[in-house]
Amino acid sequence: MYIIGWILFGLAVGIVAKFLMPGRDPGGFFITALLGIVGALVGGFLGRLLGWYGDGDPVGFVMAVVGSLVLLAAYRSTMGRIPRA
Repeated sequence: MYIIGWILFGLAVGIVAKFLMPGRDPGGFFITALLGIVGALVGGFLGRLLGWYGDGDPVGFVMAVVGSLVLLAAYRSTMGRIPRA
């Protein structure tokens, strides 16, 4: 049940990241949602690892959004340059 909560949280974070960084994504909504899930996991893990906050702190949402924005920007910069066949 804990994993499902993180997936739903990451989906919400991915939607927020998409609204904060508008424009066309090379992968569409599902890739953006997956990047949100991964960004939430990575951002949340790094924030807790560095001791910036604990489990359940509201700042975890902010760190998850930042992680998602970083992943979305990296994805756009790398996938936007690859010519499609």
